[in-house]
Amino acid sequence: MKSIQDLEAIRQKTLSEINLRNDRAGTRVVVGMGTCGISAGARPVMMEFVEEVNRRNLKDVMVTQTGCIGVCRLEPMVEVYMPGQEKVTYVLMTPEKVAKIVTDHIINGKVVTEYTIGAAE
Repeated sequence: MKSIQDLEAIRQKTLSEINLRNDRAGTRVVVGMGTCGISAGARPVMMEFVEEVNRRNLKDVMVTQTGCIGVCRLEPMVEVYMPGQEKVTYVLMTPEKVAKIVTDHIINGKVVTEYTIGAAE
């Protein structure tokens, strides 16, 4: 069994690694996980983002969830926030689309316009 001090050190190390504060530098991927999003398939989309970010060892990318984003007919929806850029909203997401968004948008800075809310409307 570990001591209280050992457990506290592990806790502090883990908190510093995951840093869930929204105001930190880096890219945030926010998946709409309201009931509409979940029923449309948001959970596998979120899991694929987490796995893709981990596979590529992207330390400055945080994948989080939120409630309903507001346009249920376009769920699952994902918002990407990159420092110094406008938010990009991707709609009708599938796990198969995730790798392209990570590669093209998050790594190379080129928005995948065919998956955005503007293209869907």
